Amino acid sequence: MTASGERLANLAYGAGWGVVKALPGGVASRIFDTAGVLAARRAGPGVLRLRANLARVVPDAGPAELDALVRDGMRSYARYWCEAFRLPVMDPAAIVTGTAGTGLEPALEAMRAGRGVVLALPHSGNWDAAGVWVIEIMRRAGLHPGFSTVVERLRPAAVYERFVGYRESLGFEVFASDDGAAAYRGLVARLRAGGLVCLVADRDLSAAGVDVTLLGERARMPAGPARLAAMTGALLMPAHTSFDGRGWRIDVGDAIDVAGRAAVPAATQTLADAFTAGIRTSPQDWHMLQPVFTTDAPDPVGVA
Repeated sequence: MTASGERLANLAYGAGWGVVKALPGGVASRIFDTAGVLAARRAGPGVLRLRANLARVVPDAGPAELDALVRDGMRSYARYWCEAFRLPVMDPAAIVTGTAGTGLEPALEAMRAGRGVVLALPHSGNWDAAGVWVIEIMRRAGLHPGFSTVVERLRPAAVYERFVGYRESLGFEVFASDDGAAAYRGLVARLRAGGLVCLVADRDLSAAGVDVTLLGERARMPAGPARLAAMTGALLMPAHTSFDGRGWRIDVGDAIDVAGRAAVPAATQTLADAFTAGIRTSPQDWHMLQPVFTTDAPDPVGVA
């Protein structure tokens, strides 16, 4: 990206946080919903990649059904961005009231006993809103509220710093994926202290991923969640986030056994199986506008 392009991107994201969060919620939602529909109709590179990915979720879908699913997918993705810009001014109590959550109690019990927990989830629904829900539930359970996570370092740097500041304002501890050993040490420290780590884990951004079967096709997923559990003895649990009408949903699955480093590949495949089941329940909420399957060549550009 050129210097002028980076300045424009920074201004655009700055306007998002400054203007969108000041709009009435209903107005902002309608604007972003319309933008999602228009983006689907324009069918840029990111939308075409989403279509190819969703074709793996519903392999028997005809062209018209896939068109509708892509349109709903882009509306869902636009909703995520609308909420991302508005979450800092949204009431956490309202998010808790509007969220249907299942399966978190074993994680809370583990943390009460001093055992760390790793929640691994795909890019689905609004994982930031789910994070706000988790933090509020931890607070109500008498646990130290907050968790650690890892994000991809964006360009320009000013945009990345805005995202980090945004997530930190929600109560997240954020590490950059390219911080390498420093990020890993931070996550290990959080887990060994009996805390929570939440990782979006359906797309490998490194050269150290694990080959898995995801949605019936070969893919690579990061080994980090299972490796952290193996190293620290933390509980590893899959989670799936989605939209539920005007609210949100988070479903936490059963703990996955990771009995040492040798069990990391099998545990990562079990995560892939859980992700497959979750994505198939709400395919329109899987915001995967990048290559994820082994047979797909990397896109020359990012999302549209």
